[in-house]
Amino acid sequence: MKIDIMRISGIDIPNNKKIGASIAYIYGVGRSNAKVILEKSGINPERRTNDLNQDEIEKIRQYLDKNIKIEGDLRSEVSQNIKRLREIGSYRGLRHSKNLPVRGQRTKTNARTKRGRRVTVGSGRRSAAEKT
Repeated sequence: MKIDIMRISGIDIPNNKKIGASIAYIYGVGRSNAKVILEKSGINPERRTNDLNQDEIEKIRQYLDKNIKIEGDLRSEVSQNIKRLREIGSYRGLRHSKNLPVRGQRTKTNARTKRGRRVTVGSGRRSAAEKT
């Protein structure tokens, strides 16, 4: 019986994709990093995840554990870095605190993703005093 989903370091890896794309589902592992991992583990990146045997999966796990910071460790490091920027009062820290773009993007017309939905100022109707 084949398993639909494989797990590496607590993350569900899809079985029907190529292993290079599958291990990119792990936080901290992108496409280029996945290539390096498979090269060092001696696995062909064109193979499907469900075609791998237990030894090959174990090689990937060991390489990830030894050489790359992933998932919870990486998330906590990133949040600590942001917290440090806020505490020292740097410009980047203030931008993080105010939920504004950090890397110099304009905010007059764009940055809707970071700032949220538009908030309309005013009611949009004229008052009774203006009509007369």
